[in-house]
Amino acid sequence: MKTSDGKRRETPEELLKRIEKESRGYLKIFIGAAPGVGKTYMMLREGNELLKKGVDIIIGVIETHGRAATAAQIENLPIFPLKKVDYKNKQLKEFDLEGILERKPQYVIVDELAHTNVPGSKNQKRYEDVMELVKAGINVMTAVNIQHLESLNDTVEQLTGIKVRERIPDWMLNEANEIQLIDTPPETLCERLKAGLIYQPEKIEQSLKNFFRIGNLNALREIALREVADDVDERLESYKLEKGINGMKGANEKILVCVNYRPNAERLIRRGWRIASRLKCQLYILNIPLVPVHKMDGATRKQHRLLEKLAKDLDAEFHIRAPGGRKPEQLIIEFVEEKGITQVVLGQSARSRWEEIIKGSIVTKIMKGTKHVDILIVADGVDHRE
Repeated sequence: MKTSDGKRRETPEELLKRIEKESRGYLKIFIGAAPGVGKTYMMLREGNELLKKGVDIIIGVIETHGRAATAAQIENLPIFPLKKVDYKNKQLKEFDLEGILERKPQYVIVDELAHTNVPGSKNQKRYEDVMELVKAGINVMTAVNIQHLESLNDTVEQLTGIKVRERIPDWMLNEANEIQLIDTPPETLCERLKAGLIYQPEKIEQSLKNFFRIGNLNALREIALREVADDVDERLESYKLEKGINGMKGANEKILVCVNYRPNAERLIRRGWRIASRLKCQLYILNIPLVPVHKMDGATRKQHRLLEKLAKDLDAEFHIRAPGGRKPEQLIIEFVEEKGITQVVLGQSARSRWEEIIKGSIVTKIMKGTKHVDILIVADGVDHRE
């Protein structure tokens, strides 16, 4: 519908979203490919520039990691005291979310976005603290390395051999008003490390042999550059859609990932998310358990909760379908038809070649039972022998 001057009239949902956007704070995320690229340094420098302009800005939490150049950038920025939290007979210091919400500055610097809060804190993760600040109308500057993105977890581990424990959901990038990539060539980063500008001397040699290998840094740098480029693309598409210039590509695509409780389940979900993210479309997760959730053993139930949480973090719909005497492929085919799925992501079959000959391939059955549906089989690295 258009207004009298020919412009498209906002729907009630669009109007509500615009009002919420106008009342919320500004979120800027500094992203780097690895520790030591200069994210915190640049964030503090920008903070000082705002301070000199008379902006009410404070540091909520900062991690200099002993880097003198970074610490020097704090300059005149006021630091809000950390709160003391009792945990396991120890008194730890943590970011004071409640105190800053009460203080309500114009801007706050919150370092280490992927940090896990001390148990007993209001939120489990620091990114949740940041979103509370933003929703309260407080502008936030924060920093994170690219390997902490949830959907890149498997990719980073495959490239570097290092499993990243602390992660943030990818939707955090969509929440940001501005993303600034701090890019440093791997060779320069290694020189900084050798000069003692990133870690203490006792950590230098070990870091050069592990995370800070040139191959690792090049791979992470490429991922960071690609991720930010994709974010720019997505913002452009959103702008075009908002202004009625053009529709989003891939809007009719729907991705389905089918998972059970095998070790590759999380990897499958992340692969599906990457596809859905590229196509800017909805992701569905379908789980067909052998027994009802309430009858699962402790380990399986724990895995089930982890899959549900991962789906939620990646903004995917998680569905459970009880077999009820039907075969898994029948349930998958029904779900594909019900939701209008266009692509199905499956893990490599645990059946041997002989079993597939006797019982038939589940992929073949799905292909026969559906039309115009692409199927992607993701190898799990397990050697399935006859």
